[in-house]
Amino acid sequence: MKIRNTALVKGFRQSTPYVNAHRGKTMVFMIGGEAVADKNFTNIISDLALLHSLGVRIVLVHGCRPQINTILQGFEMETPYHKGVRVTDEQALGLVMQASGQLQLAITAQLSLSLNNTPMAGTQLNVVSGNFVIAQPLGVDEGVDYCHSGKVRRIDIEGINRMLDQGSIVLLGPVASSVTGESFNLLSEEVATQVATRLKADKLIGLCSEQGIIDENGNAIAELFPTQAEHYLTQYLAEDPHRSTGSTRFLKAAITACRAGVPRSHLVSYKEDGALIQELFSFDGIGTQVVMESAEQVRHAQIDDIGGIMDLIQPLEEQGVLVRRSREQLEREIHQFTIVEKDGLVIGCAALYPYHNDHMAEMACMAIHPEYRDGNRGLLLLNHMRNEARQASIEQIFVLTTHSLHWFREQGFVEMSVNQLPIEKQNLYNYQRRSKVLSLNL
Repeated sequence: MKIRNTALVKGFRQSTPYVNAHRGKTMVFMIGGEAVADKNFTNIISDLALLHSLGVRIVLVHGCRPQINTILQGFEMETPYHKGVRVTDEQALGLVMQASGQLQLAITAQLSLSLNNTPMAGTQLNVVSGNFVIAQPLGVDEGVDYCHSGKVRRIDIEGINRMLDQGSIVLLGPVASSVTGESFNLLSEEVATQVATRLKADKLIGLCSEQGIIDENGNAIAELFPTQAEHYLTQYLAEDPHRSTGSTRFLKAAITACRAGVPRSHLVSYKEDGALIQELFSFDGIGTQVVMESAEQVRHAQIDDIGGIMDLIQPLEEQGVLVRRSREQLEREIHQFTIVEKDGLVIGCAALYPYHNDHMAEMACMAIHPEYRDGNRGLLLLNHMRNEARQASIEQIFVLTTHSLHWFREQGFVEMSVNQLPIEKQNLYNYQRRSKVLSLNL
C-alpha cells in the first residue's frame, strides 16, 4: 500500500484561491545583485517560471552593486558616493556597463534553462530586454557632479505591456540610455518603483537577505502601512546613515510605490528556498507586506470604542442573533475585542476568548454594520483573529452561532459537538439557544 502525501494534497488545495487571484496580474520583482549571486538563485528562477506558467505577468528589475564593486576592485578603482548614490564617472561607467551586461546575460541564460529532471523542464520562456527605460542625468548636487549616474525620465509602458501580453518576461537592468544617446547608471530600486507605479502593477516584490522586516523579537512583521514602514526606515538610517541594504532599499521603494497606487509590496528572503511561493500562495505568507493605507483599519479595541461597539451589537442582540452583553461586561472584556474602524465609525467587531489549557479559543460577538456587509470585513476580522490565536499558541478556534452557519462553513469551519468544547465552556453552553458549534484548526 502506497503512503499518501496528504500534506502535498492539502497544500495544493489551499493554494488554489491564490492561483486564481494571481492569474493575469502584473508583478514587478526587484532583485539585487546579491540575490543573483546566491546559491538559491536557481530555485528563485524556477519559482518565477512557475509563476509565469500560472499566468502571472512578470517584470524583473535587477541590480548589480556587488558585481560592480568586484570589477572596480579588480581594476583597483573606487567610486565615491553622495547621498547614497554612486558617482559614476566615464571610466567607471564602462565597468558598470560590463557588470550589468554580464548579469543580464546570466539571468537570461538561467531563464532559458529547460533541462529534464529539473523544475524548469519543458518550459519555454521568452525573455525580452530593450530600451524600455529612458534615463536623464542627476546633474550636480551640492557641488558634486554625479557624471553618468542618472534617474528615470520616461518608461515605455505600452512596449512593456505589449511584451507581457505576448507572454514574455521583461528583464530590465540598472543601465539605461538617454535621448542624447548617452548611458547612465540608475538605482535599480528606482527603476523597479517607477515601472511598478506606471504599469499600475498589482505587486512590487523585493528579495533581500532577511525574511522581511524583523521586529525586536526576531520575527518577521507580516504587514506594515507606509507610515509604519517609514518608522523602520528612519530607525535603520538613524543607526547608520550610510546603511544600504536590501531591506532599506525595499522600504524606500515600497513606501513610494504604495503611495503611488501599487496595492501591495512584498519583501522575502532570497536565501530561503520556496520563500517566494510561500509568501504568494499561503494564507500566512512568510515575509513582510507594505500595503496601501486607507480610511478603514482593523485594530484592537480601546475603552473609548465601547459606545461604537454597543451601537453595532445592540440591534443584533434584540434580534436574538447575539447574546446580550452589558456595558460593564464590555468594559471588563474590551481587551478581547478587535474592531474594524472607518472614518472614526466602528463598522465591525469580534472578540477572542482563549482557553489556553485546551489550546483553543472562542471567536464571539462578531458583527458587521448593515451598510458594510457586502464587503469582506467578516473575513478581515477572521483573518486577524487567526493571527492573534497563532501568536498565542492556539491550535483551534471555535464559534457558537445560530444564524451564520453557512458563512463559517465557507471559511473552512466544521461542525463539532458540545462535549468537544473546553469543560469551562461546556458548563456555560445555553441549551435553549441550541447554537451550532463549529471549529477551525489553525
